[in-house]
Amino acid sequence: MNRLLRIRALAPAAAWVWVVAQASAADLQVAANSPSSLSRLSIEELADIEVSSVSRRPERLADAAAAIYVITRGDIRRAGVTSLPEALRLAPNLQVARTNASTYAISARGFNIGSSNKLLVMIDGRSVYNHLNSGVFWEAQDVLLEDIDRIEVVSGPGGTLWGSNAVNGVINIITSSARDTQGTLVSLDAGDREHGAAVRYGTRLGEDASLRLYAKGFQRDDTQTAGGASAADSWRGRQAGFRADWGPVQNSFTLQGDIYDRTFDLPANPENKTRSGANLLGRWDHALAGGASVQVQAYYDRVLQTVPGFFGFSEANDTFDIQAQHRFVAGARHEIVWGGGLRSWRNVVTPGAVIAFVPPRFDLKLADIFAQDTIALGEHLKLTLGAKVEHNNYSGTEFQPNARVAWKPNGHSLLWSAISRAVRTPSRVDRDFYVFNFPALPLQGGPNFRSEELTAYEIGWRAQPSAAFSYSVAAFHNVYDELRSVEPAPGGTLVFDNKIKGHTDGIELSGSYQVNERWRLSAGYNALRERLQFKADSAQQITVLGDASTQSGNDPSHQFSLRSSMTLPHGVEFDFQLRRVGALPSPAVPAYSALDARLGWQVSPSVELSIAGFNLLDSRHAEFGAATPSRSELARSVMLKLLWKL
Repeated sequence: MNRLLRIRALAPAAAWVWVVAQASAADLQVAANSPSSLSRLSIEELADIEVSSVSRRPERLADAAAAIYVITRGDIRRAGVTSLPEALRLAPNLQVARTNASTYAISARGFNIGSSNKLLVMIDGRSVYNHLNSGVFWEAQDVLLEDIDRIEVVSGPGGTLWGSNAVNGVINIITSSARDTQGTLVSLDAGDREHGAAVRYGTRLGEDASLRLYAKGFQRDDTQTAGGASAADSWRGRQAGFRADWGPVQNSFTLQGDIYDRTFDLPANPENKTRSGANLLGRWDHALAGGASVQVQAYYDRVLQTVPGFFGFSEANDTFDIQAQHRFVAGARHEIVWGGGLRSWRNVVTPGAVIAFVPPRFDLKLADIFAQDTIALGEHLKLTLGAKVEHNNYSGTEFQPNARVAWKPNGHSLLWSAISRAVRTPSRVDRDFYVFNFPALPLQGGPNFRSEELTAYEIGWRAQPSAAFSYSVAAFHNVYDELRSVEPAPGGTLVFDNKIKGHTDGIELSGSYQVNERWRLSAGYNALRERLQFKADSAQQITVLGDASTQSGNDPSHQFSLRSSMTLPHGVEFDFQLRRVGALPSPAVPAYSALDARLGWQVSPSVELSIAGFNLLDSRHAEFGAATPSRSELARSVMLKLLWKL
């Protein structure tokens, strides 16, 4: 009944929008017939998008020598999604699995676990990678989706430029400048599984200064178990923030920040899990003569978490980070980017009845310096050489080199290849974690745990043979060593060690075809083969946590996606995405197919209505986790949304 009331609550607004639509019918017809009304970029325009995640400098997507996929603002809007993890399903080079109402397992090129530890994620240059467990708490990461300019998803190592833990990929979420988000925006959504509201206000503060403010809130309901019972895992959150941009392009400043809190229901527990935080980021971009530039960025991030119950604990994280980089051209052949950074991370954990970190307080210092030179070897051939030297408290000094070659035989195709080394440095879980008063699993961190290592070999081809068709192919062979394992120790305990090695092979395909001005098809396919094994000096006796592959992740051998976007007459949009995800081996999760669809109506230039359905092919299905009676399954759902711009 409550869910029906949420949908009905939006009915008066929908009726009001209908009246507005009739009053502006003439304007609507003009807008609907204009090619500029199409929110999606053409194939050629998409190739010209500037990306920065591959070489830490602006370059055309068509010239980026890496496996990179860009999710645009229009893609997100037309998908009808309400969260960052759901938006990331649009990237065919990612594996995205929802584990319950609030948490996700997201990875690139394998090693997907509940807290994937080989993927670096940034929001406007601020790393949200957590040194506590070498992962990303996706339930804490949020932005106003309408403010996103693009999401750059790089599959493959990025340690040379972005540092340790950018092992299998980098996700760079980039929001729009305050200059581009003027006026008032109101977003309301209501459905049978969730509802939320957001408001944004943007204004100019003079000739060269702009400001935007936003606030949002949401409620997401319980998922269900295989038996149809409630999983009792609903959650809700609030968030507010600002961004200010001022100065000319040649000498610009950005200051932005967010504050948020989340509350999570827990099964059979009267207390709620909570997570809250705040961040503040400042950035200065200065253009120099001859195309050179300097960028300096600093941010502070504060996170608090309380987990009640039997395995409960609480923690506080404080991060201060400062980075600087300089880009310049040397002679006629060299384009150089170099820089460095310093990060201070303080973690304080108050132990619970079962879980503790010893010592309870830890201060991590992370310092790095990097340099990369892109060398023009001819009109069509470029060689990129780079390396990063990084020092941390746990594993000392790490060296992460990269060599990349790109051959562009003509203006619409690119052949590239790369050899890279990347590492995942130890986290507090690896070194300082203790489980006590729980004889079934006497687990603790390994005092000698070392960095996990990757040597990656990649080759790719990107082409646009016509104005209507583009595609990308990337293949990789990844060699891993020193992967985390669980080994027996004296006294009957289990400790984390580095006793797994192996390799993975895979291929990533994606392409887009513009059927006509109003219809585009996009598709992606990934295949992955993992061959991991215990080293000869491993005890190889730990069956409670599975074999080598099980301890390292749980990944499908293949996945496929097909997306269609149509702009129909009279401002109507119809989009759908079909996904096929292969079975997960251990814990076993059956293969599944999912269909998401959205029908939108651009009522006027300032008002948009849409209805979206998710997981339409079955009543519910699991995406991750062991097949226990309490495993969450995702049910079919519907969402009605109103977007109003003033």
